[in-house]
Amino acid sequence: MRRIFAPLILFLLIVLEGVSQELLPEMIVSSQTLIISHWVFIFLVLVAIFLDDENSFYAIIFAIIFGLLKDIVYTEFLGIYMIAYTITIFIVHQFIKIFQANFFMTLIFTMIGLFIVDNIIYLMYIAVGHITLPWSDYSLYRLLPTILANIIFLIIIYPIFKNRLSSWSGKE
Repeated sequence: MRRIFAPLILFLLIVLEGVSQELLPEMIVSSQTLIISHWVFIFLVLVAIFLDDENSFYAIIFAIIFGLLKDIVYTEFLGIYMIAYTITIFIVHQFIKIFQANFFMTLIFTMIGLFIVDNIIYLMYIAVGHITLPWSDYSLYRLLPTILANIIFLIIIYPIFKNRLSSWSGKE
């Protein structure tokens, strides 16, 4: 029964991502900077680290489902977020077996994961011809601000969900 809370939280985060741009100061919104909320992805990293064990793949299943849901709701192309989230969560899931689950490692996995996810999305949009932004501009105006803003979100939700996810998994 407790494992139902993670999908409910993911669903709530998808809804909140739609209004996240409204929470940003006008100075940022009107500038060239583009910040993309990857709150679902960040929570998926937490699920992979604190809810999953070696033989469970809840985070990967949730990445497929909620990545596709994000594609349906927010993008013109189906599968972009689903593929990006699933590949990256699979990588995190494999590496977490090697490292200890703590805040520092969660921060590292999240930063690397955000870098991978956003680059996969960028490359897919380049491949379908949806954008023509050079990588140097993309990295300066979208990638770095996106990673920084999402790390702030991680710092806010980490203490709230770390122990809850561990207790839902039975690891505590």
